[in-house]
Amino acid sequence: MAITLPTFTPLEDSLFLTLYARALDNLRPHPILGDAMADQIVHTADYDYGQLHIDTNLILNVALRAKKLDQVASEFLARHPDAVGLDLGAGLDTRFERLAPPATVDWYDVDFPAVAATRQRLIPEHPNAHVIGTDVRDPDWLDTVPTGRPAVIVADGLMGFLTQDELVSLWNRLISHFPSGELVFNSYTRFAIWVARHARGTKSVTDLVRFPGMDDPREPESWNPKLQLVREILLSREPEVAEFPPGWRRYHRLAAHSTAWSRTGTIVLHYRF
Repeated sequence: MAITLPTFTPLEDSLFLTLYARALDNLRPHPILGDAMADQIVHTADYDYGQLHIDTNLILNVALRAKKLDQVASEFLARHPDAVGLDLGAGLDTRFERLAPPATVDWYDVDFPAVAATRQRLIPEHPNAHVIGTDVRDPDWLDTVPTGRPAVIVADGLMGFLTQDELVSLWNRLISHFPSGELVFNSYTRFAIWVARHARGTKSVTDLVRFPGMDDPREPESWNPKLQLVREILLSREPEVAEFPPGWRRYHRLAAHSTAWSRTGTIVLHYRF
């Protein structure tokens, strides 16, 4: 039976773009992410997905960037089984289910209250998985998250919806809250932000994009002296490109020869602090 959703704001509603892309990836003969639960949620939640006009390129990029974020988080949790995990702007992502961390990890999915309440209706509960309904820009929500433990912080799609000042403030609060950890998120160059504002596949979020774009992956190191770039992950150079349809596979293999060209697409940035 379809679950009727609350009336979301346009920003909250943006979660369906990535949810549907992950679900469509799961239907491909050779999925990149293989998120079967995303497909299940799409069939359960009463939403008009046809209005999103998602193209193949967006499906591939959303799935691959989610896989790279998962890989960083999984490797961190393997090294730190007592860690805290945070997924900022989690939407209806099922990262906790994909990672299946040990019971010693406390995982927090953070999003607006209406989205958090919807997560609790659509996604199975787990004793060590927690949902926080808040605006990530609120300085007080971290009071509910344990400190004194290493943390892995994931943000998929969040960066584009914050101003640079809001993003810097958020990162600084997180870094101050934990003794150490890693931060991984998908980033956008200035050109990628321009594309997001004009491409048909991202038309539904055009008016919500607030981040100006960032061309230098080391720029965040100037935001906080504890931040250190571990790796800039350019998706065109990742092995999963071999699973792309022929046309997109050829495009990304050509792009992989140029860092500047690769940066016009999706980038995942990984830092430690």
